[in-house]
Amino acid sequence: MTENVVHLHKNTDPPADSAAVTTLTVVPDPAPPAPVPLWVRSGRALKTAVTHERTRTAARAVARHGLYTFNGGRIVARRTWDGRTGARYERMLRAAEAAGNYEVAQEWEERLQRFREARHRRRMDLLHSPVDAAKGALVGTGMGIGGLVVLGVVMAIANKDVADVITPISAVIEFIALMITIVQVVWGPLISVGPFLALLALWSVGRKQQAAPNWALPANVRSSEGEPITPSIVVKALRDLGIPALRKAIQEMGDAGASMLSPITIAGCGVEVDVTLPSGVSTIEVQNKRRKLAENLTRHEHEVFITIPEAARTVRLWVADSGALDEPIGPSPLVTDETLTANYKTGKAPWGQDLRGDAAALSLYQRHLLITGLSNQGKTAAVRSLALWAALDKTVEFRIADLKGAGDWAMFDGLATVLIQGPTDDHVIQATEMVEGLVAEMERRVEQRRRDPSTVFTPLIGIVDEAQVAFMCPAKDEDKRPYGGSKATSRYFMAVRKVHNQGRVVDVLLWEGTQDPTDENLPKLVREGAHTRASLVVGTESQAKMALGDKAVNGGAAPHLLRQGLDKGTLVVASDGIAIPAGQASITVRTHYIDDDEAKAIADRAKALRDGVTTLHAIERGEERDPLADIASVLGTDARVRTQEVINRLAALNADAYGGWSFLDLKRVLDDAGAEPYKSDGRMVVARDRVTQALANRDGEDSASASE
Repeated sequence: MTENVVHLHKNTDPPADSAAVTTLTVVPDPAPPAPVPLWVRSGRALKTAVTHERTRTAARAVARHGLYTFNGGRIVARRTWDGRTGARYERMLRAAEAAGNYEVAQEWEERLQRFREARHRRRMDLLHSPVDAAKGALVGTGMGIGGLVVLGVVMAIANKDVADVITPISAVIEFIALMITIVQVVWGPLISVGPFLALLALWSVGRKQQAAPNWALPANVRSSEGEPITPSIVVKALRDLGIPALRKAIQEMGDAGASMLSPITIAGCGVEVDVTLPSGVSTIEVQNKRRKLAENLTRHEHEVFITIPEAARTVRLWVADSGALDEPIGPSPLVTDETLTANYKTGKAPWGQDLRGDAAALSLYQRHLLITGLSNQGKTAAVRSLALWAALDKTVEFRIADLKGAGDWAMFDGLATVLIQGPTDDHVIQATEMVEGLVAEMERRVEQRRRDPSTVFTPLIGIVDEAQVAFMCPAKDEDKRPYGGSKATSRYFMAVRKVHNQGRVVDVLLWEGTQDPTDENLPKLVREGAHTRASLVVGTESQAKMALGDKAVNGGAAPHLLRQGLDKGTLVVASDGIAIPAGQASITVRTHYIDDDEAKAIADRAKALRDGVTTLHAIERGEERDPLADIASVLGTDARVRTQEVINRLAALNADAYGGWSFLDLKRVLDDAGAEPYKSDGRMVVARDRVTQALANRDGEDSASASE
């Protein structure tokens, strides 16, 4: 019933003939809201119940245990079928044929034939078994009754009682009656409980095999992050790569692809497995699917490495434990062991760890080095750690040009004989002259070795950090020869090439560090001149090939797939100076990081091994020479002299100025003067008359210019 409320209102506007009047107004209550229909409330409750976590957990549990039982029955049926038929042999036969292994296929075919023959013999024996069993039963029954009668007679004689003759037979009959009674008692409950026991057995099989969809499994099982790598997981990951030929071959294999896999072995912080691909699937197809393969294995892309071993049509997968590559590897032995020493010839520099967790050590003996990568990824630290180890051999001399100039090599002041630090063109000129000094020393050693083959030289290592600055330098010398570039007239490029060509045999080595490689800042001939090539993360596959070579990248090296900023100090190395697994062209190394303070401490230990080294911070330039006048001087009175002899005479005249000269240098000076060398009797020679005339013409031009 709706109640009304009476409100009192006082009229404040009195009429003309009376006083203020109070009026009564009846105001009804507002109508109550309409009731919510029952079906709406039930629907909301049902929706809440369905979406509640406990409801979903219960539904998953019911589905899970029901599917355990159902799929457990399928597993048992499959096992029974395999045991009773030749299905197992046929699957293995098809798998061997799909893998192209026909010898193994023939072996499985022979096993299948033997199985069928044995099964045929058993079936033939079953045809005769009823008759044999009946005969055996009659004979056995007769013998048994006869034995019981004999036993009764013996008992009757012993007891002197004729009734004992049938006592054994009565005892057997009573025993049979007891067994029948027991069976009658047990049979009813067994019939009732038996199906439940059978279902329990099937459930147990399904539970052990986790035979249920992923959504129905418990949360701790359903989460696949970091799950162990098993053969079934690897095969499934390969099957789902999106390569039709591979998927079809796996489906046709009787063993579901297991025959493709080698045993999975623990390798450091991950596992390793070789996969023999079926016919029609190339290794490059699998390599190109690295990201998808990693995701199928529940890993990140950087946690899966694909390389090509020696075996044909095979890929080697290394799969890291989830998150293992993001953990630090520990300090360098150079830091932890203050007694550590080095031997340039026989020792190996401790550089870091490979993916298997084994120590990765690099031999520096007579090997030029090139390390490249993007900026700020650990290139300088990687080169410097090798130099710090080599510095612990007191026979090693260093000449260093740091074209970044940030002080990364400052600890080598007092350890290196030359230390140039700075990014300007003048620093590039100094670095070029330093490398040309390496060439002069190399040629001096080569000449000395020619005279005395038994001569042994101390190692001389030149280091140019940020070498791309030198290659891109636009500066030119007084003869208009560029310091940078990659032409035959480029001074830095030609000096590097000469060291690469002959320096190794006389222990004059060149190490270069460069970033973001291109054909302009890292010429092809320079890249291929290094014996040890290593790359940090780079931007593209083409840069990876520049850094390591086509062979290494085609064999699985992938520095372009490393993570910029996250994989600092991780190098892909191609070198014969480091232990690389058989069949692989490269190895991935996580280098030890040595900070500046630790580097200074190691450098101090190296300085203590030496008597004191004076470090030059600029290349001392000799007196200015006149090449054309010097050529005329060494020609003497000879009308013609072979070009190589002229070069030798110039080097003898002034080794600092001409010790690094080649035929191109000599030809350049003579061509510019108009006294070009020419062939005589099949050999290039220099004519004294031409050189003399060129000097006279030049002096005449200089006089005319002065008079004007």
